[in-house]
Amino acid sequence: MTEAIGWLSSLILIGTIGRQVLKAWNSRSVEGVSSWLFVGQTAASIGFTVYSALVRNWVFVVTNAVMLISAVAGWVIFRRNCRLARRSEA
Repeated sequence: MTEAIGWLSSLILIGTIGRQVLKAWNSRSVEGVSSWLFVGQTAASIGFTVYSALVRNWVFVVTNAVMLISAVAGWVIFRRNCRLARRSEA
């Protein structure tokens, strides 16, 4: 039962973050978003993934690895949206 709670919680977190990444992709906006968000999320996700692997907590290894992927995807989308904003201003 404990593992099921962990995996369910992981799926909920990944789903909500995934939805935000998709929203950023579709909005094509960078308003109110700092690139430092992705720097911090990437650093934290790397640290938490390594820590989780060292303590052999596979729920958190998977969750934090996916969060790392979402941070990289978010940064790529952020950069794309910045380019689109510059083009529309020109």
